[in-house]
Parts: sequence; C-alpha cells; structure tokens
Amino acid sequence: MSAPEREFSFDARRRALERLQNETFDLLVIGGGITGAAAARDAATRGLKVALVEKADFASGTSSGSSKLIHGGLRYLENYEFALVFESLSERAKLLRNAPHMVRPLPFYMPVFADDRAGPGLLSAGLWLYDLLALFRAGVHRRLSRVRIAQELPMIRKEGLRTVFRYYDASMWDDMLTIETLRAAAADGAVIANYVEGLEPLLEGERVAGFRAIDRAGFDEAPSFNVRARQVVVCAGPWTDKVGVRLDRNWRSWLTPSKGVHLIFDLERLPVPGAVTMIHPSDGRVAFIIPRTDFGAGVAIVGTTDSPPPDRPEDADVSRDDETYLLDLLARFFPALQLTADDVIASYVGIRPLFAPSVGQEEEGKKLQKISREHHIGRGPGGTVVVAGGKYTTHRKMAEEIVDYTLGVWREDAAAGKVAPPESVRAPLTDVILNPRTAPDAVQRARSEAAQAGETIPERIWEFYGAGAREILTLDREARSTQAIPGDPDGFPLLAGQLRYLLRHGMVVHLEDFYFRRLPLFLSRRDHCLPWAPALARVWAADTGRSEQDAQVEQERVAAEIARRAAWTDQAAGKPDVTAAAAPAATVKD
Repeated sequence: MSAPEREFSFDARRRALERLQNETFDLLVIGGGITGAAAARDAATRGLKVALVEKADFASGTSSGSSKLIHGGLRYLENYEFALVFESLSERAKLLRNAPHMVRPLPFYMPVFADDRAGPGLLSAGLWLYDLLALFRAGVHRRLSRVRIAQELPMIRKEGLRTVFRYYDASMWDDMLTIETLRAAAADGAVIANYVEGLEPLLEGERVAGFRAIDRAGFDEAPSFNVRARQVVVCAGPWTDKVGVRLDRNWRSWLTPSKGVHLIFDLERLPVPGAVTMIHPSDGRVAFIIPRTDFGAGVAIVGTTDSPPPDRPEDADVSRDDETYLLDLLARFFPALQLTADDVIASYVGIRPLFAPSVGQEEEGKKLQKISREHHIGRGPGGTVVVAGGKYTTHRKMAEEIVDYTLGVWREDAAAGKVAPPESVRAPLTDVILNPRTAPDAVQRARSEAAQAGETIPERIWEFYGAGAREILTLDREARSTQAIPGDPDGFPLLAGQLRYLLRHGMVVHLEDFYFRRLPLFLSRRDHCLPWAPALARVWAADTGRSEQDAQVEQERVAAEIARRAAWTDQAAGKPDVTAAAAPAATVKD
C-alpha cells in the first residue's frame, strides 16, 4: 500500500509519535472521543497545525457507549430547549447527507397508554412542533390506526393502549463515526495518535504550553515525551474533572455525570420494525428499543438509564437495579414476549459528561435526566480551553464553537503578550461528505468496476465502506490464501479483510479495538465472536509485523475484556463463563 492509502493506519501512528515529539503545534487536543475528533477536524480544515492524543483507544469512553441515535431530542421540548432541538435537527439533516454510511433514517414508534401523564393531544402537539423545527425534512409524523398498529407492532400491550404515533429520527455507528471524523482530520493534516496519555501540563510561566505524554500501547518500553502547543483544548468527556485536577490541584468540578446502561437482545426475540419510545410511568424517564439489523444477524438495543456513576468512569458497570429497571419497562410495553435476564446477550455502559457544576455527585436524588444536554466551553487554568457536556448529534456545530472560542482565547492572550498570535485562519470546511469513498459517484464507479471484474461483494460491505469494498475483498482473499481462517460469523462478511482494512484506515492498534469499537462483534452475538479471535490475532500479527507471541497476547486481551464485560450479564442470568464455553472452538487447529 502507498503512504496516502495508509494515512490513518497502524503505521501512521508510529509516524505520528515521532512528529508529536519533534514539532510544535497550534492546537493540542486532549481526548479522542467525538468532541475532540470533531474539534481537531474543524481546526485542521482552517489550516491550523493540530495534534490530538487519546489515552486509550478512540471512542473508548462515552463515544462508544451511547444509544447510537442521531436525533433532535424530542424529550428536550419538555424542558423548553427549543434552540437545542432546532440545532440538533439541522445537524441531523447534515449528517444524513454527509455520512450516509454511518447515519441512516429510522422510524420511531411512540405508544400512548391511558395511564400516561401526557395524552395523545399533548404528544401530537409536541410532534407537530418537532416536525416544524425539523422544517419537515423527515416528513410528518403519523397517528397509526388500530389496523396499522396490529400490523406493525403486533406484540405491543393492548390493555389501556390509546394510540401509537410514528415519526422519524436516525441511527448511527457511534464509534466508527468518531473514527471517520478523526480520519478526515488526519486527511486535512492533523497529527493523531491513540494510546497516548497526557500526564501533566508543560508550563511557560503560568501558561500551559503542551503536555508531557507517554505511549500506552504497550509494545515497547516507552519513556515520556513532551508535546508542545500554543493552545491546549481539553475534550476529555467524563474524565474532564480528572484532567482539570492535573491542570490545577484546586480545580472545582464541572460535571455531574450520568450513567446510562443498555441491554442487547437478539432481534428475533424482540422483533420491532423501528425504534420504540418507552416512557417509564414512575419517573418519566425515556428509554428506547432500537433495532439494529446491521449489527451481525440483527439485535435490539434497549436503554438507557440515568443514574449516578462511580468516581472513576472506567469502573462503571451494569447493576442488578439497571437490568431490573429495563426488563420491567419491557414487560410493561411487551408483556407477551416474557423477556428475562436469560435473553440478554450483551450489555454496555456509557457515562454522559453532563455540565452542571452546581450539582455535586453526592446529590444522588437529583433527576439526572433533567440536566441539560447543552455543552459548555470555558477557560481553564493556564490559558487552556475546557469543554464539557454536549450531544453526539451536534458534534460538528459544537466543534466550530470550540475552535472559535479557542481562537478568541489565543488572541486575547496574544494581546496580553503571553503568546504569539495565530496566523491567518481560514473558515472551517466540515459541512461536506465525511468520507469521499462513500460519496454516491465514488460508490457507483466502484460497483461498476467490480461488476466488470466479476467480483461478488456482500451488500453490507458496500453499505458500510462504500468504494473501499473492493479493497476489503482483495485484502480478505490475500489473508485466506496464506492462512486458515474460519468461515465468517453471520452478519460479518469478509471479516479478515475488514480487520486488515481498518488496520490501514481505522488506526486499529490492538485487536480489542476491532472487536469492541470498529465492529460490534462483542454486542452482536451471545459468544461475542470469541471463537474467531485466534485467527484474527494471526491476521493482526501478519499485517502489523508482530510475532506469534504478540498474537497470543492480543487474543488473551480480547478474551479478558470479553470476560470482564460479560461477567455481570452472565452471572445475573446464571450462564456459564463465555470464555470457557468458547474455548474449544477458539483453540481448534486450523
């Protein structure tokens, strides 16, 4: 592969580490979730010299733990957040246009029961307002007839059911949307590396002029090094206050984080034609059933909850109360399905970094769902800029505001003689197709070339990778020509080719990055695709130039992380250890 084709690759990370140590940047972004990724992309399109570091893998925090929805936030109308909803709906339209492989329209069903606090009239008014704020770009909501309800939601509880409304929002691949945004930033010149932790600020007088950092990838002995920048932007999500303390030991908390839990069911066990909005009768919280036919053979995601998280975001886990809460909600809406903990095939947790400095974590009685999802951008210690809160849907617009604010801080400090002023800066250019390979003309041309070459490529690969589908087919054939690889799991065709492609174009560093964030392998099957780990570890090693021993370590890392994530779900349902159950298949001689 030529260098341009590997610009966001395993190898590109090595080159990025060299540049981080040897160059001075205009902006250093701390944090590789969607907020940091979007800020880096926005700044890079303006011609700024940008660096971004992430202490773990990209999107390994909140940005892979969301409900995987792009939506205006119908429930925010209850809090009179009309501006937020209008902006979100506008950004939703742009994402549907600019990231069609990552963001897709999805019908939503809202059942209304006799004992609900809001009746059909009030909800209809809210939906009309929602349509209006969307400028009717997604069409008009509809109140379904009894016949249509029976056809589309046959298993819905009939007792007390007054009506069902249908409207539209969108689903997304949250973690890969972050990766695509980072790849776009790299294409515009940003220097980006995962598994690089910012340890402590570098000071020039009282001003922060970068961070001392360390490579946490774990392949080689890694001494710390300095990353120098004229301006530092902290986009650390639920770790914002942790970074804040490193900037100033007297840092006062900005966040009141909220834990959101999601349960995963086989779509055949919870068959819904679109997302179903569920309002809990006791506390008014909103949860969803979200069908994902593009996750393996098909799953339904059920969530989310709102509860106080542990002090360390990485320690957040599913609790018995979380599972009971969501199962009780499912029993209220779909009692005939008789869903139990034994039907849960996976679960995941996300921490929302809600900005609410006046509310301490000790105030657990606070209704976290009432805290605004608006973001906050402010001055941090030493001339830094710190970002908290926000919505996934509005990440592009939020990034524009972050960079505008950062340039304002920079110019203000330059006027005070604290730093050299920024040079001429262009206007941002982010309202464009996110990945040129997914542009309709590029996909059409690649499909034509594939047909002429007699290549048969699964439709799912075309939908997800666009014109990159032909490269994936080639990479998969090459891998299978040199080593034995089991047949692909349902819903994940050309799996070896996808891994090799994402090593080249998705900066996969460890095999677990591929398992948990580039593809939903963990979420889509009861065995979490663990039986494929040995073969994929060998593919990883061959493509990265690592040893057989390294491949064994990667396989063990995946198994350990699967065991950790699956432990509570398996224990609650009385299931055997998934790693033990999968071991015979995983160790078959190829």
